[in-house]
Amino acid sequence: MAKQFNVPPVVFPSGGGVNPTVGNVNQRRVPTAPFQPSRPPSSSIPFMAFDIGSVPPSSGPVGGTISTSASSGSGSFDDEEPLLDELGIHPEQIWHKTRSILNPFRVNPTAHKDSDLSGPIFLYLCFCLFQLLGGKIQFGIILGWIVVSSIFLYIVFNMLAGRNYGNLDLHTCTSVVGYCLLPVVLFSAASLFIPQGSSVPKFALAGVFVLWASRACTNLMVTLADGGEEHRGLIAYSCFLIYALFSLIVIF
Repeated sequence: MAKQFNVPPVVFPSGGGVNPTVGNVNQRRVPTAPFQPSRPPSSSIPFMAFDIGSVPPSSGPVGGTISTSASSGSGSFDDEEPLLDELGIHPEQIWHKTRSILNPFRVNPTAHKDSDLSGPIFLYLCFCLFQLLGGKIQFGIILGWIVVSSIFLYIVFNMLAGRNYGNLDLHTCTSVVGYCLLPVVLFSAASLFIPQGSSVPKFALAGVFVLWASRACTNLMVTLADGGEEHRGLIAYSCFLIYALFSLIVIF
């Protein structure tokens, strides 16, 4: 037996009983204007305006303002210090200190009162370069020994001088050890022209340069710090050990 359902009657709107769905499909849509965002009336930047035709004329070219600011900025650059001075690198001071080491019998201690590390780093790079030309890659060994020798000389001097006279800081000690490395750097450059088999000329030449570096370092250490004159012998022995090891790096 079929089951019957009660269906409500369908009521169409007035207009001849036309299906509304079909009427909407055949109807043309009127195009609407695109979205125009709100723009402030005082906008003078062309690429920020959406309606190019309605952009108000600017009072002057944009490039004029940029050139004015660039010219004012160049004037402020003239008042700044050079880049090397801002980094703490003074080539004249480095050359003056390096030239004072060239005379082992008359070292100028006043030039080394202002300690710096720019000159020692330059000598370290030259030393490594000469060793590299000789077929030896020893960047880490040389840098490590410079650090260890500076700390060693700093501890030895302050232990000898005591609390009353131990006024030598580690920065000054590293600067002195680095600048006095100049004779060893010259020995490393001269060893490139010595034949590999002849070891006797190398040892003789190494002794001369080691004594040169030890004397210069001892004079500077004694002069720059108070109370070092009475311990000159021990300081000279420590400096001799430091630069002797540097020369052994060059020989072997």
